[in-house]
Amino acid sequence: MKNTLSINLDNIAIGFSIVCALHCLLLPVAIIFLPAISATFLGSEDFHKTLLYFVIPSSVIALSLGCKMHGKYNVYLYGIFGIATLLIAALFGHDYLGENVETFLTILGAGIVSFGHLKNQKLCSECCN
Repeated sequence: MKNTLSINLDNIAIGFSIVCALHCLLLPVAIIFLPAISATFLGSEDFHKTLLYFVIPSSVIALSLGCKMHGKYNVYLYGIFGIATLLIAALFGHDYLGENVETFLTILGAGIVSFGHLKNQKLCSECCN
């Protein structure tokens, strides 16, 4: 029997990671066309930190369920490295590393987390067929 909960949580975690990356890439363009966005929550640095409250639990739960199912616990490493990269970008990127490094780390972290979830989904579907 497929663990659809794990696969759905993987999709949710991927979605949150993509929102982080898109926010980082598109916010500067959006501020050019709608400068008032910079005064909202979407334009603040706290937006990334808030997204982490969704990315971290959904990733941990999805990867835990998947790893229990397929038994390949090395998939956790993608989650750990991706989340660590997102945390570094959100907590230290803007103030200490600059906007370009923050953007790079956010996109890199989101990519690593997403790759881990895609691998988790693949392993779950292979073990249950």
